[in-house]
Amino acid sequence: MTAKVIDGRAFADRLGTRIAVAARDFAARAGRAPGLAVVLVGTDPASEVYVRSKGRMARKLGMESFEHVLPETASQDQLMALVARLNADAAVDGILVQLPLPKGLDSLAVIEAIDPAKDVDGLHPINAGYLASGLPGLVSCTPYGCLMLLRDSLGSLAGLDAIVVGRSILVGKPMAQLLLAENCTVTMAHSRTQDLPGKIGRADIVVAAVGAPEMIRGDWIKLGATVIDVGTSRVEQGGKMRLVGDVDFAGASLRARAITPVPGGVGPMTIMTLMHNTLIAAHRRAGMPVPNLS
Repeated sequence: MTAKVIDGRAFADRLGTRIAVAARDFAARAGRAPGLAVVLVGTDPASEVYVRSKGRMARKLGMESFEHVLPETASQDQLMALVARLNADAAVDGILVQLPLPKGLDSLAVIEAIDPAKDVDGLHPINAGYLASGLPGLVSCTPYGCLMLLRDSLGSLAGLDAIVVGRSILVGKPMAQLLLAENCTVTMAHSRTQDLPGKIGRADIVVAAVGAPEMIRGDWIKLGATVIDVGTSRVEQGGKMRLVGDVDFAGASLRARAITPVPGGVGPMTIMTLMHNTLIAAHRRAGMPVPNLS
């Protein structure tokens, strides 16, 4: 068996086309474009790249992009005041504060200060509670993108056994809730899980999100399973650095039905689901029906 490679970039491009159409329709009816505000504190090079890419994508899809950069020396009060201004700004539908924040700043307090209706990163406790309760809210971008890829690859997920390896609030926990909502039987694995290979070997769906390069061996994967690899790590090979996921891609490809590559799998979906969340937030704030684009 050779696994089908799930092309997250191609799916994201198709989703982006639909988002652009919906954004134009929203602007025609609301008299303004959906607006995304991204906040960066400091000058971390990787974060700067992410912020610029989010701004470019928002503008490409017909949305307004508001980029706010605070110095590394910004205080908690300054950051909280900026969040308060963005909460009150009618042109802003979505707020994303780029994490991690510099040392000395309280990330949780900032997340909790964001208006849940504008929390397009899906991290506010109210949105996490909505997800756990099966109520409509804004869902964390990466797991939302994973779910879209799974639906596209498998159709109905009902009745399937799924395992999520990793229990972060960014990916693992919301991913488990999304799979439960799809009527999967979900196992949540973590650093203290016993017999991880055995548990993975019984799963129809494996979502790996631990950030440990190629930790999950190919021979752990059940024949015919679908593997979603969220991990991204840089490793040295032959004197060069390369990106790898949490799963041994070559080995898993011999057993899985379908698998996401690293790079080119989950990564492109994360920024596109951020745009999707911004569009959803804009429609809800304007009292308009939310389009189903996924």
